[in-house]
Amino acid sequence: MMKKAMLVFAALFLMMGASAQDKTYEQTWESLDSRPTPSWFKDAKFGIFIHWGIYSVPMWSPKGTYQEWYKYWLDNKKLFGNGDFTGTEIYDYHTKMYGEDFNYNEFARKFKALDYDADAWAKLFEKAGAKYIVLTTKHHDGYALWPSKEASRDYGRPWNSVEVGPKRDLVKEYTDALRKTDIKVGFYISCREWESPLYKPELLDLYVSRHFIPQVKDLVNSYHPDLLWSDGPDNYSDSIWQTKKLFQWIYSESPVKNTIVLNDRWARFTDGKKHGDYYTREYSTHAMPGDKPWEECRGMGFSFSYNLNEDVEDYSSPQGLILTLVNIVSKGGNLLLGIGPNGSGKIPPIMQERLLQMGEWLKVNGEAIYGTHAWKQTEQWSKGDRNWKDKSKHYVGGNSILKQTVDPDPGYAVKEIFFTAKENSVYAILPKLPEGKVILKDVQSTRKTKVTMLGYDKKLQWKQNGKNLVIEVPVISYNEVPCHYAWTLKLENVE
Repeated sequence: MMKKAMLVFAALFLMMGASAQDKTYEQTWESLDSRPTPSWFKDAKFGIFIHWGIYSVPMWSPKGTYQEWYKYWLDNKKLFGNGDFTGTEIYDYHTKMYGEDFNYNEFARKFKALDYDADAWAKLFEKAGAKYIVLTTKHHDGYALWPSKEASRDYGRPWNSVEVGPKRDLVKEYTDALRKTDIKVGFYISCREWESPLYKPELLDLYVSRHFIPQVKDLVNSYHPDLLWSDGPDNYSDSIWQTKKLFQWIYSESPVKNTIVLNDRWARFTDGKKHGDYYTREYSTHAMPGDKPWEECRGMGFSFSYNLNEDVEDYSSPQGLILTLVNIVSKGGNLLLGIGPNGSGKIPPIMQERLLQMGEWLKVNGEAIYGTHAWKQTEQWSKGDRNWKDKSKHYVGGNSILKQTVDPDPGYAVKEIFFTAKENSVYAILPKLPEGKVILKDVQSTRKTKVTMLGYDKKLQWKQNGKNLVIEVPVISYNEVPCHYAWTLKLENVE
């Protein structure tokens, strides 16, 4: 009798779970915002952003600018970014390199993707420790990396990767390769299109209903992504973009309705709030509101796509990238780190190296990153002025975190320790390899407290000194150092 009752209870539980998952959402923000964000996203912490398209053929822009905006800079003779520009830099470069009569659209024929090996990409991303990838399936130039009939039809020319350029479905190859791993599949798709004949105020309703929404549905129905990363809605409202209707379809009817994650860049929301499963920002330093998961995105340099004009000093160092990740995760966020393959589909060696360096660090310290949440305090400061500011004009440099940790300017405080937490453990991540004592302020031990260093198998001595936990770290020989760039103390069962 007991066994039968338990089976009935289990069946009811499964039915309740199914009904919760299969909930039909209404076309209201109250209903759509009630959908819980799939837990995988908040636990992932580290993703990779791939900007790759026909702009990857010229691969050039002035330092401090987004290279993927090449067409816009070329056509409008203006530039935005870190630096002082005349505005004609791209135009001048383009005419000298390709000639005055060479139209941007002709880059599509030169975009061959001969070195594109999606399986090799996937293996690299696994080694890097990334948990999700976001590929630009269509950027602001409107060129699609999958056989989008809307792209070619509405431009009146072949304008997708199957019809012109590689003559391949690049999105399918990418998706198939990632599906062989545990990495989640994400797609970036641009709302705006600079040159579309339909992307005009008087035709925008037609653009949305005939072009944009069918493209989104095509991607979702054809490839079943785990994440959609929309961008560039300009100043058009959610009523024009039909965002509620699109979200309702994705959350209630699409083949990925229970698992997909949406970002927050789908419209200028008329209620003044942000909507989507998580919040985004780029090249910044501050945490986002805590009512939803959030993500910081940035490139390794000052461009998301590959800019061959950038030199090694323009790239974030491995320590800068790792401490940037730690800084963001300590505040409860994710890092989406940008890379840019060249026009042939080859990921530049310096980007490969940085990803592998991050992966080596995560092999040892991933326990303190994946699946964690912000603790009661996110960081511990030294004495001094905490208000150091990056002097970059617009985009915060990837190595600015070093000035806040290991290389401060005179008089400024540093973040000595970052904290994350998971289950019954707190992780204290140290930007400097400790010598002697480490004092963790306002950390209270219990009778069950245990202190270890991730990747180091020898015991650490510690004691409670008032409100502080004092840990004795022995001198560690070179051969015993568990990793580079940052080191993690695991504190089990502290209050």
